[in-house]
Amino acid sequence: MKTLRCLLLAIFAFALGSATAIAGTASLVLDARTGKVLSAENPDVLNHPASLTKMMTVYMTFEALRRGELSWDSKIKVSKAAAAKPPMRLGLKSGMTITVREAVLGMIVRSGNDAATAMAERLGGSEANFARMMTAKARQLGMRKTVFTNASGLPASQQVTTAREMATLAVALMRDFPREYRLFATESFSFRGRKVRGHNNLMYRYEGMDGIKTGYTNASGFNLVSAVKDGNRRVVGVVLGGRSARSRDAKMAALLDRHVGKASTKIGRQLVASTRGGKVVEVTSAATLDVPMPFAAPQRTKQDSVAALIAATSTAAIPAERPTEVAEIETTAAAPAAAGGWQIQISAAPSAEAARMLLAQARSEAGAPLAGATPYTEAVGKGANAIYRARFVGFSSRDAAAAACDALKQRSYDCMMLPSRG
Repeated sequence: MKTLRCLLLAIFAFALGSATAIAGTASLVLDARTGKVLSAENPDVLNHPASLTKMMTVYMTFEALRRGELSWDSKIKVSKAAAAKPPMRLGLKSGMTITVREAVLGMIVRSGNDAATAMAERLGGSEANFARMMTAKARQLGMRKTVFTNASGLPASQQVTTAREMATLAVALMRDFPREYRLFATESFSFRGRKVRGHNNLMYRYEGMDGIKTGYTNASGFNLVSAVKDGNRRVVGVVLGGRSARSRDAKMAALLDRHVGKASTKIGRQLVASTRGGKVVEVTSAATLDVPMPFAAPQRTKQDSVAALIAATSTAAIPAERPTEVAEIETTAAAPAAAGGWQIQISAAPSAEAARMLLAQARSEAGAPLAGATPYTEAVGKGANAIYRARFVGFSSRDAAAAACDALKQRSYDCMMLPSRG
């Protein structure tokens, strides 16, 4: 069976016109004004985008707003399918309505899979049809290898991209929607009486960074697309396949520290906005555009114009199923009893994989308060009605569990404390 699987993978790689390659990680640092690649590691090898997918969903939402198909206050009905998406979620319920403004911020800040699906169904009639629209748009933008099969980035074997093409999409967002793009710098927003905080922790501490998007699944590892302004320099960085959010952020920071200074400082009113047909299009600074915003843009961002789309020209390769922190999380019936002490529960998900994803993300973000705890998933119910509780167990005291809950709530997670069963 193993031999057959390897053979099939080799045949598939040959069909793509490339040799099989396994990318543990991939990265790219790009001068967004000139299109010059400042640093690259496996930039054209296929990887799963995870929630970086939402960059395209947001791009297409911005397009619908510009066409007049939507307004910021347009109502979107949340379907049962959208409400049932596993974490991360904005917490939408089936049958409720949200505004486009709430959906966009839910995707950018919370990385809400439910918000992304609701928007996809509104724009495409169904998420599957919207995914086909997303792939078609990717081709228009010069993203030749990227395939989208859903609007959120939830695990799908055929949903793939490359570091180079994620940089292409980042530049397209800044170039085509310079005013709306500033929303990617939003750190938190209020939704139905509660504060929703983002997960892009590097953005909060790296000077000049104004987004753009984080992503994680077991297959993709920890992903990040960042944009940095340093004087007249404008740089986009992409890191795919990190083993933890912390190591991913550290790699991004190191790459930017090393290469931002190499970017061009030249700026003018005319920039190359498209490589198609050799046409030079004038791109005006966002400060001069009279485009309605849903609210005041974040003060930390000083948006300017961005130049060239980057064409992906290299061959592709097979994405690897790489080990990440989530591989350490196992479901065992004896775990809570063996661990003792206090427990905390952060969510209940419709699948064990979704629960493990959430636990890995939470542990990576919360840091020290969860260092001594054990991630644990517990199945409740059977068959299609089963849900999986996402918990951390083994806290030595109530205070330790409370400290972990406080850290998680500061990052917009739900958290419930549970005493020991022993």
